[in-house]
Amino acid sequence: MINSVRNTVLAVANKQNFGYITPFDFNLYAKQAQLDIFEDYFYRYSQWITKQNVRQSGTGYSDHVKNIEQAIDIFSTINTPDDTNGPVFPIPSDYYLLNVVRYGNTEVERVSNSKLLHLTSSNLTTPTTSFPAYAMNGTNITVYPSTITTGVTIQYIRKPLDPKWTYVSLSGGEPIFDQSNADYQDFELPPEDEPLLVAKILQYAGISIREKDLYVAGQNEEGKETQKQG
Repeated sequence: MINSVRNTVLAVANKQNFGYITPFDFNLYAKQAQLDIFEDYFYRYSQWITKQNVRQSGTGYSDHVKNIEQAIDIFSTINTPDDTNGPVFPIPSDYYLLNVVRYGNTEVERVSNSKLLHLTSSNLTTPTTSFPAYAMNGTNITVYPSTITTGVTIQYIRKPLDPKWTYVSLSGGEPIFDQSNADYQDFELPPEDEPLLVAKILQYAGISIREKDLYVAGQNEEGKETQKQG
């Protein structure tokens, strides 16, 4: 998809004589555009959950909640963290949203650090291996009780990989797309997001080269796509 997106972006820019977008710049814009759309999934998901609760959401192919869930699930990952320092376990560096922590087959309840002292100070509420809990501390989670040092798994939503349009250089000619390059990375978004990627990249390109018309063209296309997606 990344080559198709780049060709469309260049076609729009060249048609209006807005100048050439280098592969380096394109990759920078592509990274930010993908991240923008990815983060917007969660905002739109929250909106459609609210609409679904008041029966304003569709069904079948028009079930926006299901469609967004499928897009987000692309990034769902299960990780068995290093247990060298258990009950303190590292959170994967590529995590965006921590979903579920499990100890064996038991889901571990998340508690805020502000409530942790109160929870562990009473025999009635202190976590046990049957009803464990965890708190986040920077790039780690601490699982309670402290006897839990192994058997922990983390299910999380990871960040998308940075897209990279790779090419072979030709003397005196245009760079030619080369997906066999070791650094090649396509977009990880669903194909239906291609028009939105184009629109956002055009906006970033317009800002970079100070071409208001190019930015506006991208903004208009984004508006059309956003309206389609709800």
